[in-house]
Amino acid sequence: MGKPKIYIDGQEGTTGLQIYERLGQREDIELLRIDPEKRKDADERKKLLNAAELVFLCLPDAAAVEAVSLIENPDTRVIDCSTAHRTNPDWTYGFPELSVTHRKRIQKGMRVANPGCHATGFIASVYPLVAMGVLPEDCPLTCFSLTGYSGGGKKMIAQYEGEKEAVLYSPRIYGLNQAHKHLPEMQKVCALRVPPVFCPIVDDYYKGMATTVSLHGKVLGRGGGARAVWDELSEYYQDQPLICVAPLNGEEPMIAANALAGKDTLTFIVCGNEDCVTVTALFDNLGKGASGAAVQNMNLMLGFEETRGLMM
Repeated sequence: MGKPKIYIDGQEGTTGLQIYERLGQREDIELLRIDPEKRKDADERKKLLNAAELVFLCLPDAAAVEAVSLIENPDTRVIDCSTAHRTNPDWTYGFPELSVTHRKRIQKGMRVANPGCHATGFIASVYPLVAMGVLPEDCPLTCFSLTGYSGGGKKMIAQYEGEKEAVLYSPRIYGLNQAHKHLPEMQKVCALRVPPVFCPIVDDYYKGMATTVSLHGKVLGRGGGARAVWDELSEYYQDQPLICVAPLNGEEPMIAANALAGKDTLTFIVCGNEDCVTVTALFDNLGKGASGAAVQNMNLMLGFEETRGLMM
């Protein structure tokens, strides 16, 4: 049996380059490459999209939808890294750690939507707590999420790495109208009746993410505060190779948002007491928040070891 053919549509973007970095040295796949001069040629792209066994779409939403329409080969499988299909019921949501069902659907899936970066941190924290009855579906939640500027793509990277104005040296809060593009998947995937109040923040460092959900002890269905939440998350993710829960009440006085930069893993840090709890998902916005997750999904879809080629 030949090596599966893989095509990255949008390889020149940040996510595409990171996927290529993880796949470029692998000998168990064949990467199809487009002539740089033809990367916007629809006919050439269509040829490669239909020649591949699996395609990564690293494109803006509209372009991702268009790319899917160009695929006529019924055997071509797709991992879409855009926002376009994350709440589409015809697509599988690509977060295997959420449940056995999620993992099986990814393994068999033809169309898989890769999670958003902020959404990854929120959903990883909230989905298990709702599924286990620790949080009610109508619980009003708040979340703030720190990210490095690489999450903004090439334009934002250029702003930060060039001669920048003073405001770019400080954290900047955005998504102020509560209409951030990740909110629909955060609510839908977690089966929440109301969306969370969400506060994303970009700061002057390249990559790394710390997504924090704040909880009052009185909303926890089983009580127990921070200890109970730590116990539940530790049990839920105990067999997952890419997700772990740090010891409760560790010695670190602060959490650095870039602590897992360069990794494809995610670590939970649970803090607080019986009355107030914070759950922080610490990961790389370009790793488990984007390209690392996409390669993990590819491994599952093609029958490879789940962590192959990932940065542990």
